Amino acid sequence: MIIGGAFGKIVDSLVNDVIMPVVGLVFGRLDFSSLFLVLGSVPPGTPETLEGLRKAGVPVLAYGSFITVAVNFLILAFIIFMMVKQINRLKRETPPPPPAAPAAAPEDIVLLREIRDSLRR
Repeated sequence: MIIGGAFGKIVDSLVNDVIMPVVGLVFGRLDFSSLFLVLGSVPPGTPETLEGLRKAGVPVLAYGSFITVAVNFLILAFIIFMMVKQINRLKRETPPPPPAAPAAAPEDIVLLREIRDSLRR
């Protein structure tokens, strides 16, 4: 659980500090969390920001936040997939241990076999 939380923070940093600036450069926008669609009427004097509309009780579809969470999830899933794939590959590459040589029979068993063989003759 602790490792998962720390790993999530690493992925958040990777997304926010490395990937999103590149996406922002390509699409001309760095922060997707400010993307939203107003679904109801806006009272006069309400700021046209996501937080302002939410505080005013206006229903909004915050698809930008969903895009950010989806990107975080996809990156996390990809990293975990690659880690599991590498671990499985390492397990396959490890040669199996050589078969153990049959253990020598105890002296009394060897002696009994010799007696049995001499009685058969």
